[in-house]
Amino acid sequence: MMKHPFFVLSICLLATAPPLAARDTLTVAAAAGIQANFPELKQAFEQESGIEIEPVFTSSGKIAAQVEQGAPFDVFVSADVSYPEHLYKSGLAVTPPRVYVYGALVAWTLGDIAFDKGLTAVLKAPGIRKIALANPKGAPYGRAAMEALRHYRLLPALQEKIVYGETVPQVNQFVLSQAAEIGLTAKSTVLTAALKDRGHWMEIPEEAYRPIAQAAVILKHGEEHRPAAAKRFFDFLFSRTARDIFARQGYRLP
Repeated sequence: MMKHPFFVLSICLLATAPPLAARDTLTVAAAAGIQANFPELKQAFEQESGIEIEPVFTSSGKIAAQVEQGAPFDVFVSADVSYPEHLYKSGLAVTPPRVYVYGALVAWTLGDIAFDKGLTAVLKAPGIRKIALANPKGAPYGRAAMEALRHYRLLPALQEKIVYGETVPQVNQFVLSQAAEIGLTAKSTVLTAALKDRGHWMEIPEEAYRPIAQAAVILKHGEEHRPAAAKRFFDFLFSRTARDIFARQGYRLP
């Protein structure tokens, strides 16, 4: 029996079309420091747009290196400006970096430490054997932590006590596992539901380190494959909804 031409065409189109979920999924590469805070942002965006996000988390430096190696990321949500700026100048991002929040650095511990004596006294206390911070070579919060130690002229005395995590979540894990008595970490992470009732922290004064300006860019891959979805998420980062979420999470707004 001869099939109707329209029926044959429909079967062919169904066989060759990509799955709807694949077309509607946006790959967002995000700094590991915002991993714990990202679900609320993701949920709000998906409910508003109907576009699904598939996040990938690692250090900002590693994300930039992966993009240079051809990783198929659509949007880059960095923990600083320098890595997105490098990708933009290299032609791998199609928008100039735009700052969505400013991060804040804290000293966080599970121990009974008197923060009222000041950061210098705390870090030099005899009971502090290990101090965890993110690797400054790839993690902006690690760079800020090193700047703070230099600001207070603590680095020479504390160098041997420092242990490096690859990312902010790894720094937090060092503290949780008691591999380090104290961690220099992101304020936004210690305010999450998982950590806010564990230990205590003090915010490190802003003048001790350069502002942690966190910027985002639309990547070349996103512009080529999902331009509308990439732009919608990029714009969402600066919306009132996102700004309210960021403010609750302990970030400073531009």
